[in-house]
Amino acid sequence: MEVRVGERLLCLAVLYSVFFVDSVQGKYVKGIVNTKEDWVFLTRFCFLTDFGRLDFRFRYPKSHCCQNILLYFDDSSQWPAVYKRPEKNCYQKEAVLRPENNQVINLTTRYTWSGCVVEGDGNEEVLSCVGGRSFRSVRERWWYIALSKCGGDGLRLEYEMKLTNGQSFWTQHFSADEFGILETDITFLVIFSMVFLLSCYFAYNLKGRQLLHTTYKMFMTAAGVEVFSLLFHCVYWGLYARDGVGNGSLKILGKLLFSVSFLVFLLMLILLGKGFTVTRARISHSGSVKLSIYMTVYTITYVILFIYEAEFFDPGEVLYAYDSPAGYGLMGLQLLAYVWFCYAVLVSLKHYPEKQPFYIPFFTTYTLWFFAVPVMALIANFGIPRWAREKIVNGIQLGIHLYAHIVFLIITRPSAANKNFPYHVRTSQIGILLSSPKGGEGTESFPHHAYGNSSFLGDSQPNFTELFSIQSEQVKTVEETVARKGPEVPRNSEQKIITTAADLTSILPPPPPPIPPRLATRSPPLPPRLPSFTEYFSMQSGGGGGGGGGFGTKA
Repeated sequence: MEVRVGERLLCLAVLYSVFFVDSVQGKYVKGIVNTKEDWVFLTRFCFLTDFGRLDFRFRYPKSHCCQNILLYFDDSSQWPAVYKRPEKNCYQKEAVLRPENNQVINLTTRYTWSGCVVEGDGNEEVLSCVGGRSFRSVRERWWYIALSKCGGDGLRLEYEMKLTNGQSFWTQHFSADEFGILETDITFLVIFSMVFLLSCYFAYNLKGRQLLHTTYKMFMTAAGVEVFSLLFHCVYWGLYARDGVGNGSLKILGKLLFSVSFLVFLLMLILLGKGFTVTRARISHSGSVKLSIYMTVYTITYVILFIYEAEFFDPGEVLYAYDSPAGYGLMGLQLLAYVWFCYAVLVSLKHYPEKQPFYIPFFTTYTLWFFAVPVMALIANFGIPRWAREKIVNGIQLGIHLYAHIVFLIITRPSAANKNFPYHVRTSQIGILLSSPKGGEGTESFPHHAYGNSSFLGDSQPNFTELFSIQSEQVKTVEETVARKGPEVPRNSEQKIITTAADLTSILPPPPPPIPPRLATRSPPLPPRLPSFTEYFSMQSGGGGGGGGGFGTKA
């Protein structure tokens, strides 16, 4: 079953991420401001309690003097009180700052700490300001940097800023909410690589036993895509740790692969819940259409989420991907998928109760997985502090994915001791079952059989007796055979088939005339009796005439 529309949308999303990613990413930022407004936001950063540092270089025409750099922090009386508050003017936005905290940097020669000097630039004088500022607070805080010139004729400024936390490779360019992300991604990359390699080893064993089904291949695909997603994230964060900029395309591509892995794994769970490759050889046409529509809607919602995050997320606010209409839509689709999953598992258990050792742990463990994603999103939106959200959510999200992959790896391991193994029909038998001339809807279903792990007993010799055989229906009775293939036959008053009174003289040729018996003049001599083993080699023979004799028998 293919979802071609979803695949095309994913390809478009990949192209969008590669060619339309924002070039100003990271904590080494530079740019040019030229606006008629008197107050603008520049960037934000989460500094440590003692090691935060801002190094800057500003340059603007002296005729536009004097401009100010404003440093807000995340207290409710500071940044939230001024950002996106059109009722407040420039003076009111500056008034919330505390002069004793040195939150205003006047870009003039009169303010020593700004490091401003007058330079010539052709026929125009410019103010060039080079300096820095350290940040100390009682906890990690978000700091927001803005530019202002209240009551002026607009803002003109070339800026270049480097925001750091300490001097370590693992912390220098990272915002405090990003600490540990690189180490976490590297750890999970190693673990997921081991999971993928182990799944390849299991797949090799399953292929040798003709049990490598489509659903297991989907699991391997999800695990492999997850590995590539983590690889791109590690490369991005590694480059970011080196220069504070990184490559935004790698990060977006890693996010897309992460989403693809999630979608493939979700589709695999729904298919297994419906019994695909476990109790049936194929999904019905109506089921395929429903799955195609659902996965297409899910993929479109994911694409909308990426576009919404790239185009509409305000850099002046600390937002989470699920804190958006598209994010809430994804949570709703996740819950809808769980309802579908429950219904599919219950139907499969109703028709195949012998599969309980697989479906009961399968349903229990993945119920937790289905609810983990929406619960995590809600906790991230409302329960985790914004200065710690990104690193905590990153670890929880990867842990949820690892849990799902390890559970599936355990319950499908090809071992005789695995009582939860789901497959019992071999891949070579599926083609025979589907191409059966008996037809009908029933050909979708597998014969009832408890488990396929019996084939793992005595692995020294392959089991060729069941390689190309499949018991698809019960042995038919005489009446069923006659009703299906034979002509109308007479029945008695009790509706039983009459088998001894049929008149066959009209359809059978006349019997040959009897051969007269040959009279024997003398009986043949008896053969000599063997001293032993007579009962093993004795044979009864009919004699002729009155002197009929024969080979001896032992009663």
